[in-house]
Amino acid sequence: MSKKRKLKVAIQGIATSFHEVAAQTYFGDSIESVECLSFHALCESLKKEESDFAVMAIENSIAGSILPNYFLLQEYHFSIIGEVYLPIHMHLLVLPGVTLNDVKCIESHPMAIRQCNDFLFRLRNVEIRESDDTAVSARKVKENKLTNTAAIANEHAAKKFGLQILEKRIETNKKNFTRFLILAKGRQTAHDSNKASLCFEVANEVGSLAETLMTLKNNLINLTKIQSIPIVGKPSEYSIHIDVEWKKRKNYDTALQEILRQVRNLNVLGEYKSAKIEYK
Repeated sequence: MSKKRKLKVAIQGIATSFHEVAAQTYFGDSIESVECLSFHALCESLKKEESDFAVMAIENSIAGSILPNYFLLQEYHFSIIGEVYLPIHMHLLVLPGVTLNDVKCIESHPMAIRQCNDFLFRLRNVEIRESDDTAVSARKVKENKLTNTAAIANEHAAKKFGLQILEKRIETNKKNFTRFLILAKGRQTAHDSNKASLCFEVANEVGSLAETLMTLKNNLINLTKIQSIPIVGKPSEYSIHIDVEWKKRKNYDTALQEILRQVRNLNVLGEYKSAKIEYK
């Protein structure tokens, strides 16, 4: 009997990265991670069907929205089929025996660095370098035997690469989480969906956006996220991305029909089951 093929899930970064942890949280441990060092490469992997699904970070509770990824969502037209809110604990990783006084450089992904700004600001004479991925930075410290360099990454990376956790929980706020989107190629909707991600354009007129937001309110739709994205080549014009939740599907359907008459280029990026935020 042949073995069942593992799901291939594209992640940004390498094994033990936060993206892989998010993928395992959503799909389970028995997946094959397709490592991509950029979000563009991640989208290409899904587009070319080198992976079955993709996991993409979209916002962090400290560092904010990852704006370039909104452009990628518009460009690739994937379907958002789910989400994961992952608690993010950042640790300072070094080779065994290295002390804080030995550290002259700290390296990590730009979003990880932003989440640890308060800790990093207190350090003196330490260079901060950006990299493609938290786990890649940890691997670099190990493989190159860097006794003067630390990486900001998670405990999974520390274990895999045999690094010492020099400082624990260096994130600025201890209730730190990142929201990840689960992406699929083609239109997919969960039968128990109660959340949707939409994008649209509104006229550059007084009250045009307010009218759409009132439609949501009048239909008892909860607005959980709103983000404006510049429209390339159209100065002073923006695409509006919103996330909404509902208790009754009928209310959402009614609101959607009304909004269709109020906005331009309405695109339903995905309808899915909302995830819970559980701090650890």
